[in-house]
Amino acid sequence: EVQLVESGGGMVQPGGSLRLSCAASGFTFSVAMMSWYRQAPGRERELVASIGGAGEYIYYTNSVKGRFTISRDNAKSTVYLQINNLRPEDTAVYYCKRATGKTYWGQGTQVTVSS
Repeated sequence: EVQLVESGGGMVQPGGSLRLSCAASGFTFSVAMMSWYRQAPGRERELVASIGGAGEYIYYTNSVKGRFTISRDNAKSTVYLQINNLRPEDTAVYYCKRATGKTYWGQGTQVTVSS
């Protein structure tokens, strides 16, 4: 059974940082492209970043370039999203997704940026 479990969300002040984690199981993690998405209240879910199986391919949406860093540890079957210089508009539920083969989503982790 494929499982994706996100963690690391929370409430932070503007300018703060968080490190989100997504622990995967039930499939060969090292060959799967993984992605982070986010969904703010009243808005569609949007792609934030993606990383290839060996980390050879990395994509960021323009609004997060220079502030977000996606990485992975294949030995731990975990993908990370380091978020720096958080802004109120980054407030959303953050989801990880297996982007290779059949799509699977995690349950999401809430990030709230507020002073």
